[in-house]
Amino acid sequence: MADPARAARLAQRIKVIVAEALRRRVKDERAELITVTDARVTNDLQHSTVYYTVMAPDEDSRAGAEAVLAANQGVLRHELGKNLNIRLTPTLEFVADEIPESAAHMEDLLRKAREQDEQVAALRKDAQPASEEKPYRWQVEEDESSDDDADGSGTRRASEAN
Repeated sequence: MADPARAARLAQRIKVIVAEALRRRVKDERAELITVTDARVTNDLQHSTVYYTVMAPDEDSRAGAEAVLAANQGVLRHELGKNLNIRLTPTLEFVADEIPESAAHMEDLLRKAREQDEQVAALRKDAQPASEEKPYRWQVEEDESSDDDADGSGTRRASEAN
């Protein structure tokens, strides 16, 4: 078992190597749309998972990118073996990264929340209170002039409580 810090360093190196190999070694124009976003390696350094995104709006381009990665998996693993100084070359697994789609969804939710906040602020701007100025304060009659309780029950007056 390797330590997790070594696995993290190896994962970052795999990310760079795979991205460079896609640019230099893979002779397919669909590979230009692929961006390697992250890589993870198991603690035994035997298996690696490479996360990627496809910068294309349609599903055909995304399916084409998956086909390019599957067809060139051996070439990419060969590049890993040449550039890594470890005893065993890890296997490659490619997983489509869903972060851009979820980020776009979050942006839509935040935009809707901002619009609703603006609507509430517009309604609040011209709003008037439903009752008097301070509806939750009750008034004490001014005829009690001392600070002590008149009846000695230990209850405070409203002016003392506030």
